[in-house]
Amino acid sequence: MNLVYRVQDKPRFGETIVFALQQLLAILAATIAVPSIVGNGMSQSAALFGAGVGTIVYLLFTKFKSPVFLGSSFAFLGSMFAAFGGAASVQVGYAGLIIGAALAGLVYVVIAIIVKVAGVNWIGKLMPPVVIGPTVAIIGLSLAGNAIGDALHGAELLEDGTHVMNTAGWISLICALVTLLTVVFCSVRGKKMMRLIPFIIGIIAGYLVALIFTLIGNASGNEALKVIDFSAFSNMKWVPDFTFVEAFKGVNALTGQYIATVAVAYIPVAFVVFAEHIADHKNLSTIIGQELLEEPGLHRTLLGDGIGSMVGAVFGGCPNTTYGESVGCVAITGNASIVTILTTAILAIVASFFGPFVTFLSTIPSCVMGGVCITLYGFIAVSGLKMLQPVDLNDNRNLFTASAILIAGIGGMTLKIGSVTMTEIACALILGIVVNMLFNRPAKK
Repeated sequence: MNLVYRVQDKPRFGETIVFALQQLLAILAATIAVPSIVGNGMSQSAALFGAGVGTIVYLLFTKFKSPVFLGSSFAFLGSMFAAFGGAASVQVGYAGLIIGAALAGLVYVVIAIIVKVAGVNWIGKLMPPVVIGPTVAIIGLSLAGNAIGDALHGAELLEDGTHVMNTAGWISLICALVTLLTVVFCSVRGKKMMRLIPFIIGIIAGYLVALIFTLIGNASGNEALKVIDFSAFSNMKWVPDFTFVEAFKGVNALTGQYIATVAVAYIPVAFVVFAEHIADHKNLSTIIGQELLEEPGLHRTLLGDGIGSMVGAVFGGCPNTTYGESVGCVAITGNASIVTILTTAILAIVASFFGPFVTFLSTIPSCVMGGVCITLYGFIAVSGLKMLQPVDLNDNRNLFTASAILIAGIGGMTLKIGSVTMTEIACALILGIVVNMLFNRPAKK
């Protein structure tokens, strides 16, 4: 791609701060959503702090060559629920979060050692472009429902997936479209700086429209117009509630049976996330024009992701993972500067101690972020499809491999085996690998 700033480029200080804020906005909604979903008093600020520290750990392991932010992983939601569900107390549950993340991180360490010894050539053979391209596309497409659901927040959702529009739904759609069109305009028609910060401008535009509707709603008493919820400020905390503080209180109550339960909940998921790790880094490699699995090397990206995930859980309770939103932000803005990612991590750490800032960011309406995510998730999907360009799809062996992956992923093939849930991405990738290995070999003469 034509990058404005390459990996080792250093934008001016003022620009870097603005670019970092844009990255933070891109990953914020998902990062703080995980502790909100899990509940049990988990802190959004602590999750943001853990994401920042985890990203710095990742950058150190990857020798500052892989420009991507690590945020709270949705793949471990079931594991985190299991940690609290099997706990004798909330404090024990917090200890379980750290133990589980450590065990999952160890899986990454073991795989990294294997990769270091065996090399990465086997990955290219196991996952050629005909496999990895559609898989990357599925990462974006699997999130499409989330983006549209946010964009139409408030509309009535029927069992068949149809959105029945009401006042709230129309208002959300207007805010989402304003955000979306502003982002696209800045990226396509914008000059200089506008092209580099389309998401900041888009979010501001969408937020202003949402604020106007909210003020009208407050004046008229119409609840459907109150898009922005400012009630978050009433429960605002200035200092993050770090996970290890609560976990320390529950250490003495840990049992072998509980630790085994946590291990079963976390370890298998780590293997599932490994597949997504490779797909994310393949996509990022295409964007920056450098094969990250070779330099700094898959073993380093795995160690960075695994250890960064452990550190993130110690502070915020949430295991971290590379974020597609961050990759999409790099690609759309053309800013792959590692300095920007490092500054984003530092900004996340600093912001986590400033309650009003984190709380204000959490008031950004779902519909506004939905408008942003349509572009981010869409770009990930298109990036995967672009990887198929050199593949001969007139050859049925390639055609059926790609078809199996796309249909399995878009169709939502998820398998629950015991306490482990294999995501549609993992299922699609495994199916694609199997089909490719069985049939995509030169026919014997």
